[in-house]
Parts: sequence; structure tokens; C-alpha cells
Amino acid sequence: MRTLLFSFIILFASKGFFGQEFLCNVQIESRQVGGVDPSVFDAMEKSIFEFMNNRRWSNVNFKIEERIECTFIITIQSAIQGGDEFAGTLNVVLQRPIYGTSYNSVMLNLVDNDIQFRYTPFQAMEYADNTYNDNLTQILAFYAYMLLGLDFDSYSLYGGTEYYEKANAVTSVATSSSFKGWQAFDGPRNRFQFVENMLNSSYNDLRKLLYEYHRKGLDVMAEDLNGGRSVITNSLSYLKTVYDKRPNLYSLQLILEAKRQEIINIYEEASPAEKIAMINLMSAVDPPNGTKYEEVNN
Repeated sequence: MRTLLFSFIILFASKGFFGQEFLCNVQIESRQVGGVDPSVFDAMEKSIFEFMNNRRWSNVNFKIEERIECTFIITIQSAIQGGDEFAGTLNVVLQRPIYGTSYNSVMLNLVDNDIQFRYTPFQAMEYADNTYNDNLTQILAFYAYMLLGLDFDSYSLYGGTEYYEKANAVTSVATSSSFKGWQAFDGPRNRFQFVENMLNSSYNDLRKLLYEYHRKGLDVMAEDLNGGRSVITNSLSYLKTVYDKRPNLYSLQLILEAKRQEIINIYEEASPAEKIAMINLMSAVDPPNGTKYEEVNN
């Protein structure tokens, strides 16, 4: 696996980098593919890195230390020999710094299995809202806006709406393509379902959770451990509200997958009553992993 690494000095001294939103690490895994010049994947990695990190995705000016940390790992599983068509998976990881600590909380750890695209080395990657150019830039733009939405939701209640709407617009334009992942019927875990869940008012409790859990819970714990954990305990009840409406909701499952171990860690030093409350609630909304939450008693 090759990891694209650029020093902060070069990154932030380059023209046009200040105020941009992402500090995105990009990795292309191509060991499963033969018959393709490795330089193609090197160029692909660089192109995606520059596309994510150089482009302005919002009107908000971010300080250098405020840039959103994320990782995109594309695993190429097949390629047309000598051609420019590729297929594989995309692992998207989003992290959020926690106030007063050196800890980064994972907000998203998603694997998209419907990654198909064409790529020509050294050809400029171009994207414009409400226009379909190619599937690769469409996928990247979709996740850029979704990550912005999640990040903003964690700092203010429903703060990410604007970006979810932009992601939804990306999806709407892409439905005219022949590529999978953009249609409601492409399966229960796809891009269409992800953004639909986050914009659907029936599941607003997920967004309440993102705000209260992070801004009023984790961000407080460095100064008030018990108070922050108490807020987190209350916020977890939002998961049950959504679970009761739709147990297999894609966005609910994504939050559980991202937060499961963190929740366990948070309650390791909690009172017996808090531990029991957490175990009962999380076992109810995450039945296949119920025994994992009981680890806090070990």
C-alpha cells in the first residue's frame, strides 16, 4: 500500500491552500490488480489527494488547525487490462478532535462497495455542482459534502443541513448514470440511503445525538468528566428512538459501527448505575454486539 504524504510546510505554503476544509489522507491499495503500470495508481493517489485538499467545498474559512481530518482508502479489485476502468471499494474515515485533549473521535468508518470509475493519468479532475462529469469526482464530492455535514452537525444542532443538501444534489445528478450506489434500489447500504437518512426529519434524533454526544458530552469531559458522561448517557437514548422506528437504518448502523468501542471506553470508569444504563440501552439498539458492551464490567 502506498500512502501519499506531504509535509505541512509544503501543503500550507502552496497557493490557495489556506481556508480550505480538509486534511485528507489518500491511499490507493492496488495489490490485487496485475497488468497495470504502478505509476497509474501513483498518479491516481496524487490526483485524488489534490482534488480533496485543494478544492474549496464551502464558504467557511477554516484555520489550519481546524481542517477536517479524514482518510480515503480505495482498494482496487479489478481493472480492464491496459484500460482506464477500475472497480473496488472505498473506506471513508472521519475524525473529530475533542476539546482540551489530544484525542480524535471517529465519527464515521464506512466502506462503500460500489466503487466503479474511469481514470486517465494526468487528466485534470474537474467537478461542478449540479453537473455530472464522471463517477470518481461525483463519489468524492458526495463524501466531501457528507463529511462536512457530519462535522458541522457535531458542533451545532442541525448545523450540517446545507452540506447534506449538497450531497443530495450530487446524488440526484448521478442517478442518470449507469453506476451503482446512487439509486434507492441499489441496496440498503448505499449513498442514496446515507444522505436520505440524514435529511429525513423522522430520524432527526441521530443528528441530535451527533451534537449532544460530541459538543456537550465529549468536549466537556476534559473539564467535567462526570457531567460530560451524563450528557452522553442521555444522548444515547436518541439511538433507541430511531431504532424503534427502523432498526436497520443505514445511518444508525454507521453510527453504531463508528462509536461502539468508544462508548465502551467512556464507561470503563463510570458508576455501576451508569454502566447498567449504558449496557441495557446499547444492547437493545445493537443486539449482535450486546456482549461487547458488557466488557465495561471486566
